[in-house]
Amino acid sequence: MAKLHNFNSGGYAFLEGGFPYSQAVIALSGFAFRRIRFGSVVPVEQGFEWIRKHLQQINRPLTALAACELRSPCAFTMDGFRGFNQSYVKVLSDWGLIQNALNPVARSNLAPAFSPPKVPGFYAFTYTVPETCTDSDWLIAGSGEWPEHLTFPEGIVARGDISPKGMERKVRYVVQTMQERAQGLQAQWSRLTAAQIYTVHDFSALIPSVFNSAGMLGPGLSWHICNPPIQELEFEMDARSVQHERVVHI
Repeated sequence: MAKLHNFNSGGYAFLEGGFPYSQAVIALSGFAFRRIRFGSVVPVEQGFEWIRKHLQQINRPLTALAACELRSPCAFTMDGFRGFNQSYVKVLSDWGLIQNALNPVARSNLAPAFSPPKVPGFYAFTYTVPETCTDSDWLIAGSGEWPEHLTFPEGIVARGDISPKGMERKVRYVVQTMQERAQGLQAQWSRLTAAQIYTVHDFSALIPSVFNSAGMLGPGLSWHICNPPIQELEFEMDARSVQHERVVHI
């Protein structure tokens, strides 16, 4: 299981991930998460600037940024995904978020099947504020059916198989990943407030056997008809327990 690190300058802890993002984040004692969703996708550069000004206006450091939810015009090749990550992570580094070569910020990045944005942009973001809470807010980064310790694309679960059996293998792997990351955070899975699903394939036959069994139907499932960020992936999810959320139109 990934190591849990405290990111004190941000007010949260994170499960260690790779270069582009951490696996999951949880608010430290004395802090809570706030999630803002944009009314429409905001191009990355403009989105970062809006986030910077917002954090300054509420007297929060740039290191309070804990998660980014992005949308892209289409799924990347692996090389294209790496190229995008270089410029994205540079901003995080400039903001003081990359410390000891570790990226604390969780992320999802999807490609809508309908009306995609013309350029990559922000769908939502999450940050910390000082607040005393009984239970810690937490958020799990987007994850598809590729165990990232395996080579790509050979390691993809049920690679190329979108039959009912193939999709079931993919879905079960991703749901298990969500639960394992929650355990790594020492988070209360029963406090789940939202589970977002990203796929263009009908997964509804698996709701009783997978999602109900995993205790995920209380808050409902939010299905975004999107492709995961890298070509050949077919199913992705993220999940969170965040008490305060709002939508802004800019």
